[in-house]
Amino acid sequence: MSASTQKRATIYFDSFLHRALRVKAAETECSISEIVNEAVKVALAEDAHDFEAFEAREKEPDYAFEDVVRDLKRRGKI
Repeated sequence: MSASTQKRATIYFDSFLHRALRVKAAETECSISEIVNEAVKVALAEDAHDFEAFEAREKEPDYAFEDVVRDLKRRGKI
């Protein structure tokens, strides 16, 4: 990643997370920034996947939780 596309941010980690990141960075020969960037990319990709799943199920009917519980009770399932 070129310096012109990078942005600087201050992030505060719990001390145990920071220690784990430092150890992982040393063992993988990556910087903490590279590790955090990759983790954020993975989290955002998961979000994108969730949005696609929501859109695919958008036309499915909604059920009220109370109705589902009452139906389970009526059918002797609970």
